[in-house]
Amino acid sequence: NNFPNLKILCNFAPLKRKQRVNNSMAKELKELTPRSENYAQWYNDLVIKANLAENSAVRGCMVIKPYGYAIWEKMQQQLDRMFKETGHVNAYFPLFIPKSFMSREAEHVEGFAKECAVVTHYRLKNDPKGDGLVVDPDAKLEEELIVRPTSETIIWNTYKNWIHSYRDLPLLINQWANVVRWEMRTRLFLRTTEFLWQEGHTAHATREEAEEEAKKILEIYTEFAEKYMAMPVIKGVKSASERFAGAEETYTIEAMMQDGKALQAGTSHFLGQNFAKAFDVQFTDQNGNRDYVWATSWGVSTRLIGALIMSHSDDNGLVLPPTLAPLQVVIVPIYKNEEQLRQIDEKAEKIMQQLKSLGISVKYDNADNKKPGWKFSEYELKGVPVRLAMGGRDLENNTIEIARRDTLTKETVPCEGIANHVKNLLDEIQQNIYQKAFDFRVSQIREVNSYDEFKVEIEKGGFLLCHWDGTPETEELVKNETKATIRCIPLEGDKTPGKCMVTGKPSVQRVIFARAY
Repeated sequence: NNFPNLKILCNFAPLKRKQRVNNSMAKELKELTPRSENYAQWYNDLVIKANLAENSAVRGCMVIKPYGYAIWEKMQQQLDRMFKETGHVNAYFPLFIPKSFMSREAEHVEGFAKECAVVTHYRLKNDPKGDGLVVDPDAKLEEELIVRPTSETIIWNTYKNWIHSYRDLPLLINQWANVVRWEMRTRLFLRTTEFLWQEGHTAHATREEAEEEAKKILEIYTEFAEKYMAMPVIKGVKSASERFAGAEETYTIEAMMQDGKALQAGTSHFLGQNFAKAFDVQFTDQNGNRDYVWATSWGVSTRLIGALIMSHSDDNGLVLPPTLAPLQVVIVPIYKNEEQLRQIDEKAEKIMQQLKSLGISVKYDNADNKKPGWKFSEYELKGVPVRLAMGGRDLENNTIEIARRDTLTKETVPCEGIANHVKNLLDEIQQNIYQKAFDFRVSQIREVNSYDEFKVEIEKGGFLLCHWDGTPETEELVKNETKATIRCIPLEGDKTPGKCMVTGKPSVQRVIFARAY
C-alpha cells in the first residue's frame, strides 16, 4: 500500500525486458558483414551466427556444432548410399601410421612431410618441480607415429595380408574418418588442422579397371555436387604439379564460389601400381602369373560445407538446397490468445503429418519465449528452405502463408493440398538454387589469349580459359606472379589446340586458371 506503483512495475518490467531481448537478438541475427564489403568476414560471420561451427581451444581445429554436423550427416548419408550402390563397403583403419610407412613411397612422403603431426612419447608424469605434467622422457616410442594425414600407407600395408589371388579383387573399401594436416592459416570448414572426410581405397587386377574406378567416382562426386548440393562443377584432371602425392593421375571437380574463386570440391586418384610396389602387394592372376595390383584413392571432406555456404548464401544468411537442409520446412504460429494458439496447433499438427508422410522434414515452432519476427530471422539465417506462418486471419480463411528462402518471396495459399504444394515448391527451390549458381558461373568464365590480358582479368576473379604449353616452369611462373593456379584440364568442352598465352609454344587445349581456396 505504501508503494502503489510497485505491482504495475512487477507486472510489466519482465515483459519489456523480454521485448528488448527479442529485439536485440533479432538485430544480432541480421548483423552479417555484407558480401560486397568483405566476403571473407561475411563467410566467418555466417558460420558463427548460424551456429555451424566455432574455433576450439586447439589452434587450427574447429568444433562442429549440431546444426553444422546435421548438414554433414545429410551429405554423409547420401554419399554413403551412392558408394554402396556401386559395390563399395565401409571399414576403419588406425589413426596412427608408423613413420617408416610414410617413407616407402617417395612422392607421397614429399607431398605430406611438412603437414604431419608426429607422436614421439606415450606417457606423461608429474613435474618434479611441481609445475603440472611433463612428457616422461623414459616413455619415448621406438618408432614415431604419424597422425593420419591420409591413409594410403597404412591401408596398403594391410592389403598385403588380404590380397593373394585375382579372386580377392577388386577390393572396394571406403572409410569415414578424421585426418590431421598441420595448417598454418586456417578457416572454418575450408582449411583446418583436423577435418572429417571419407577416403576410398580400391585395389584392381588391371590398369583399365583401376582407371575406370577413378572415373566412376568422379561421376559420383559430380552427381552429388550438382544434384544434391545444387552446385555446378567442372570435371577435369590436375596438372602434374597439382596431382595428389603418389598418383599417376588426379581427377577433380572444381566449383566456383560467389567471389569468383575456385574451390576443389572432390578428387579421385589413379595411383597405378606405386603403392602396391611400395608395400609389395602382389596377386596371382588367372594364368598363374604374379603381378602388382592397381590402385585408386578418392575423397571429399567437411570442406563441402564451406562450398555449400559460399555457393548459395546471401547477406541474410544461409541458403540451403532442400536435399541437404537438416530442416526443410518450419511452421510458425502467430496468435493473440491461447484459444487461437490451440486452433493453430491442431491445424499445424495435421499439416506436419501430411508433410512427414511425403518424406519432408518439418518443425512446428510454437515456443513462447521468442516472438514470430525473431523466429523468422532465425530460420532465414539458418537457410530453412520453406517457412509456413499461420495467424488469426488464416484460421478464418483456412489459408497459410508460405515464404521461400531462395527468393524471399511470400504467398498465401489454401491449406487444402498444402503438402503437395510444398513438395513441388521444394523441388522448384532446389532447381532454382542450382540454376542461379550455374548462371553465375557461366558469367564468370572467360577466354584469355595473352598474358597481359590474363594479369588484368585474373583480378576480376572467375575461371579463365587459357592455352598453356604444358610445362611446370610456365605454370609456376604464372602462380608466382598472379597467385593463380591451373584448377584443371577440362575433360569436356573445346579441345581446340592453340599457343601458350605466356610462351607462345604449342598448347593441346585450353586449361582453367583461377585463384582458389
